[in-house]
Amino acid sequence: MHSKASLTLALGIMAVSAYAIVAAWAWPLKAALFPLAIAGPLFCLAAAEALWGIFGAAPAGEVRDFRLSTELPREEARRRTLVALAWILGFFAAIVLLGFPYAVPLLVFLYVKLQGRESWPLSIVLTLAVWAVFYGLFDRLLHLPFAAGWLFAFLR
Repeated sequence: MHSKASLTLALGIMAVSAYAIVAAWAWPLKAALFPLAIAGPLFCLAAAEALWGIFGAAPAGEVRDFRLSTELPREEARRRTLVALAWILGFFAAIVLLGFPYAVPLLVFLYVKLQGRESWPLSIVLTLAVWAVFYGLFDRLLHLPFAAGWLFAFLR
């Protein structure tokens, strides 16, 4: 069984996220969207953790906790870490240079095609789907203005 501290933390997170849901429910949709999108899944995950802590007793000697992989050679782990860091820094650079509306679909396409080695049709379909959700949510629904990237600001 999980420790009492873990159960207490899960119940505390449930309480805070439930309060956020109740408080944001009366707000206008634009203001409530972010708190509801975060607090709803957070409440569900904390409830699952609490139930697991109460009813999910681990067999003796088994540890159910996050643990770094020890099966990979050190060089492979370092290479994978550097690749992940390069994608993160590349996304940041694309946001700064191009702006969010161009960086998001570009990163999705490049990641799926280059890192995931997916086919052209699947890469294009996933990129268009992500772009449609991004554009539909942030531009059409929420009317959030995004700053132009440095390249586009320079060209003006």
